Amino acid sequence: MFKVKMIVSGRVQGVGFRYFVIISARELGILGRVWNNDDGTVEILAQTEDEKKLEEFTAIVRGEKSSKGRLSPFAKVTDVKSSPANFPDFTDFNIKY
Repeated sequence: MFKVKMIVSGRVQGVGFRYFVIISARELGILGRVWNNDDGTVEILAQTEDEKKLEEFTAIVRGEKSSKGRLSPFAKVTDVKSSPANFPDFTDFNIKY
């Protein structure tokens, strides 16, 4: 199982970014969670058995690759910090409130 934690910076809160992440993740069969942090960043935990799909998902989050999900024109990703992570397995991909 490949697991990653991403911290996304930029104009990513209040612009539909988390919903874009969900659509993109589900399209690729990625499991995990996404939520807003108090510092204005968005945090993503993502997991999959397929390393290439995780790389593709990361590229979509970075804005380097397109997705069927449509990123709001008001959103702007300026940085994505990605690192391997260890967390309990998820069975779906949803927003954590």
